[in-house]
Amino acid sequence: QVQLVESGGGLVQAGGSLRLSCAASGGTFSFYDMDWHRQAPGKQRELVATITRRGSTDYADSVKGRFAISRDNFASTMYLQMNSLKPEDTAVYYCKAYLLGRDYWGQGTQVTVSS
Repeated sequence: QVQLVESGGGLVQAGGSLRLSCAASGGTFSFYDMDWHRQAPGKQRELVATITRRGSTDYADSVKGRFAISRDNFASTMYLQMNSLKPEDTAVYYCKAYLLGRDYWGQGTQVTVSS
């Protein structure tokens, strides 16, 4: 019932910025707890940032001070603002929603940061 679609990835130079979006359909968006995850080549998927249905946020230490997670319940969309990007941020970024006892995942969007 829940579909998630990420967008906004691309190729940027180190020090640049991107804003990722995750558009949701199905269910009631305001009831979702949501995360951003990323997976780099040869690495395990890692949690980047979380935002609860009530707006509480948390971040991985590697992105604190550079990334900001937010949500717009009226637009049924979650965002990840990424600033001061580093080559080590290169990965496929995935959004995840938790609703009614299960996880839902988007298809991912590629972020590549060049040096």
